[in-house]
Amino acid sequence: MKTMGILIRRNVKLFFKDKGLFFTSLITPMILLVLYATFLGNVYRDSFFMSIPEGMTVSDQAMEGMVAGQLFSSLLAVCCVTVAFCSNMLMVQDKMTGARKDMLITPVKPSALALSYYVSTLISTLLICVVATLMCMLYVATQGWFLSALDVGLIFVDVLLLVMFGTALSSLVNFFLSSQGQISAVGTIVSSGYGFLCGAYMPISQFPEGLQKVIAFLPGTYGTSLLRRHTMRGSFLAMEKEGIPSSVIKVMEDVVDCNLYFYDKPVEEWTMFVILGGSVVFLIGVYVLIHMLSQKRK
Repeated sequence: MKTMGILIRRNVKLFFKDKGLFFTSLITPMILLVLYATFLGNVYRDSFFMSIPEGMTVSDQAMEGMVAGQLFSSLLAVCCVTVAFCSNMLMVQDKMTGARKDMLITPVKPSALALSYYVSTLISTLLICVVATLMCMLYVATQGWFLSALDVGLIFVDVLLLVMFGTALSSLVNFFLSSQGQISAVGTIVSSGYGFLCGAYMPISQFPEGLQKVIAFLPGTYGTSLLRRHTMRGSFLAMEKEGIPSSVIKVMEDVVDCNLYFYDKPVEEWTMFVILGGSVVFLIGVYVLIHMLSQKRK
């Protein structure tokens, strides 16, 4: 444990020492929030207005709070995974410089080395994503605050689980990379594609039925849905108090993926937590096992 602690501190220091990488990772969520609010805000607002039956009205504050909540959840659902790929470059860089090979010559166990990369990346990514979460909460406060204390706490739990998932996924993928070009290529693919696969850019309910069934097997989907629930639940309760029928609200929740269905069966909230947590444990186990098997073959 002492050796792994030393390695974790070393990795974290190297990440923050690279000011360009750190500030790029930190500024990315801010840029995305501006872009989302500018280009996606009107799209989300129009889709909500279309779901409300004629003759019924919703206050501007409730509507803006709901739009802000969807933007909030979309941003965090993407950043918790994509930032992890940016923060997890040290493992590949150590391969390129030969530092990883030097460390494995010492009595350091492959499993300890693997976990040190994971934990250090988790710390770096979590710090950036917590800052992004606070920034998004400030944005929500300017639009319409309907978050309860419970929802705020659950949002931070969602962020932690998604960062753990993103770090585990990036650790497993980056293990097979060995050059700066490969890092850039994978980062580009993840940044552009993950938002669609997890339902952050476009709700899964609007995908073709066959694709919806395939995406239902991806853990990140459930992370997005948890964030949707906890960032938008207060706004939906406010709409219900304003006289919008619960049946209409349920349709709106289905449209934005607050409710997910696995082959037409509703997925409970606790089940989403179990799926996301279980996928983290599975990915970490596979990642550590690959490290150990790779060293044994050598």
